[in-house]
Formats: sequence, C-alpha cells, structure tokens
Amino acid sequence: MASTIRLFVEAALCDGALINLPQTQAHYLGAVMRRKAGDELVLFNGRDGQWHGRLARLDKKTASVTVLTQTREQQSAPDLWLLFAPIKRAPLDQMAQKATELGVSGLMPVMTERTIVSRVKTDRLKANAIEAAEQTERLDLPEIFEAQKLPDLLAQWSADKGGRRILFCDEELADGKEAPTIEQALMPFKDKALPWAVLVGPEGGFTDKERVHLKSLPFVTTAKLGPRILRADTAAYAALTLWQSVLGDW
Repeated sequence: MASTIRLFVEAALCDGALINLPQTQAHYLGAVMRRKAGDELVLFNGRDGQWHGRLARLDKKTASVTVLTQTREQQSAPDLWLLFAPIKRAPLDQMAQKATELGVSGLMPVMTERTIVSRVKTDRLKANAIEAAEQTERLDLPEIFEAQKLPDLLAQWSADKGGRRILFCDEELADGKEAPTIEQALMPFKDKALPWAVLVGPEGGFTDKERVHLKSLPFVTTAKLGPRILRADTAAYAALTLWQSVLGDW
C-alpha cells in the first residue's frame, strides 16, 4: 500500500474547497510519486490545520485537489527563532530542514565579521523548510527573514527594548569566566513564557569584539555548548535540542 503524501499549500483549506496545485507539485505527484486522479493525500497551509483531500485531476502540468475533512486542528511550534551565520549551501539546506524539524518558528541569516557566505536565497530556505514540515507532520512553517548584519540586528533588538531574549552560544570566553551550560542558563526562565532566539556563529566563530558586545546586552543570555568546538550546523542542532528540552514542547 502506498504511503499517504502530505503537501503544503498556500490556499485556504475548508470543507469542499477545490485547490489548484502548481506545476511543480503536479509533476511530483504524477511523475515522481505515480499518483492518479482519485488518490487521497494530506494537506496543510500553516493556518487551517490538517485536512484530507482527493485528487480531482492530475496530468503532467496541472493538478487539483478536493478538500474533504479536517483531521487535526491548527497548532503552532514554540516561539523560538534560529539566528545563524550563513554557511555553505549543502549544510545550510540541511540546517533549514533540521531546524524546522526541531520546531523553530523563525529562521534569520545573520552576517557576522567572519561570515564567508555573502548571499542567502530565502526562497531556498523556505523550500527546505516546507519539505521538512511535510515529512515531519508539522502543521506550521517557520517564518523566513531576510539576512541582517549583526550590529544592525542588535541595534534593532535594543530599540525594541527586549521582549525576545537571545541565547548566545559562545564557544570561547573573552573574560576568562566559565559560562553556564544551556540548561543552567535557561532554568531561571523556566516558568516565564518568553519568546527566544538561539544565536550561533560562522565556521570561524565570533570575533572578540562581537562576543564582548553580545555579552554586554541585557537581553542576551550566554551559555556554552560543551567541551568541544562544534561545527556551525552542529552547534545549531545542539542548542535547539537543549532549548526544547528545557523551555520547549518536549
């Protein structure tokens, strides 16, 4: 028996609606997954929960789906962003996918002094996030933000006067003091429903200037990620997992 296909759609979902799918999804359903008119699939759009639908029409370039019944009400992930210095394309694709699987609500590229990659395609980030959400039965998508320079981002954060805290994953300590573990750093916030952002650096790490600036800000909480220097993408996965285990929905 073929597994049920799960698709993200932009259109509103409601009982009896007829949705026209883009050519890329028509090709995927017909040429890749070998589906045909009459087959059922699962739909979500990040707003209206999850629905069962049936393929009303399918050819090489077009497809339409009749929406049948809602199977899950809308739920949202914890309010957690990932702020990351862009890295090479393949690890970056995987970072967008894994961060989506781990439940982030926002993905924001941040340009630091040692960031090597100069351009990030937000449409590619979204495509990877959609693929991960489809496969993991997530009902929403993370918001994809345009890249910002770290000083501009922190200035904007300061102007907003807090609200969302930043968990700064520091691989070194400029003042020579031992940073707490993520669990230790987050425990004082365990009973406070605050939005958060996890910040991880580029492959070469943060500069001393950046680290001193970050640690001086009242909305930044600094924590270490263990005794080993982690790759940029590994640091993101580790930090998100640890945050979820303390303040998230795990």
